[in-house]
Amino acid sequence: MLFRKGPDIRSSEITPEGAFQKHSQDRRQFLASAAVLGAGALAATRFVGMLNPATKVFADTQKLQTIPSQYNVTETQTPEAKATAYNNYYEFGTDKSAPARNAHTLQTRPWTVQVDGMVAKPLTLDVDSIMKYRPIESRVYRHRCVEAWSMVIPWDGYSLAEFIKFCNPLPSAKYVQFITDLNKKQMPDLPFGFSFPYSEGLRLDEAMNPLALLTFGCYGNVLPNQNGAPIRVVSPWKYGFKNGKAIVKFHFTDKQPHTLWNDMAPDEYGFYANVNPTVDHPRWSQAHERRIDSSPFPKTIPTLPFNGYADQVAGIYNGMNLKRFF
Repeated sequence: MLFRKGPDIRSSEITPEGAFQKHSQDRRQFLASAAVLGAGALAATRFVGMLNPATKVFADTQKLQTIPSQYNVTETQTPEAKATAYNNYYEFGTDKSAPARNAHTLQTRPWTVQVDGMVAKPLTLDVDSIMKYRPIESRVYRHRCVEAWSMVIPWDGYSLAEFIKFCNPLPSAKYVQFITDLNKKQMPDLPFGFSFPYSEGLRLDEAMNPLALLTFGCYGNVLPNQNGAPIRVVSPWKYGFKNGKAIVKFHFTDKQPHTLWNDMAPDEYGFYANVNPTVDHPRWSQAHERRIDSSPFPKTIPTLPFNGYADQVAGIYNGMNLKRFF
């Protein structure tokens, strides 16, 4: 396959590995503080609330403090009203408009996230402390759904790699799995036939790519519930179903993890799910997509390999048969 280089981000602009080394030191300092000082003194550190989750339920209009990012595309952004009203989130309904109507029942505070599996030490973290771990960037990404529609969305977060280094996975860990919240009281109309909780995952080298985003907001606001509040993952070179929402657990493993759609229909939803115009879904072509923008009707445009991010991610898959590992 020939890959077209993305016009928006050069490989030379990707943050080098050395820039992340400071995070390991931060993590050691944090864990040392926890061991010596205990939960009471820990609350006085910059990880305020880590062991005592907040009780405030954030509205979807709360503004985030963000810094500019180099990871931006220049294409016309999808209006916020459309990006927050046209969603796949089956825990709140299978119709595209159902999540915006129904997801208000999800209570996003208090909210804790577990880190377990092949890590130096299992952790339970408060989402607000995870948010404060690094400055939040605003990144404008292309977003491509396996159903052949796409959007351009300004997501707010920081590189997933930074959080993974904090989690301190063992050298033997090869994958990270994301587990979505499952609360039957707050998700009363779960559709029949799905193996919830929703799970997704990435190979660690994929997750460590600087483009993979640990995401807390969009359009400068905290994430609306229907878009994955309070914490989700965005990997813009993959189809949207790879991007776990409302995450409650990061599980590190040395084996390819089970993921909901790949388990249910492996001939339709591959584990890798890289955007590839030459590998069709069994029921439709992936060569084109319907771009949802400000116009009343979506326009049809060609689909780009890796959603236009080939220059940044294609090297991860050197030597792989991308029609077999789709």
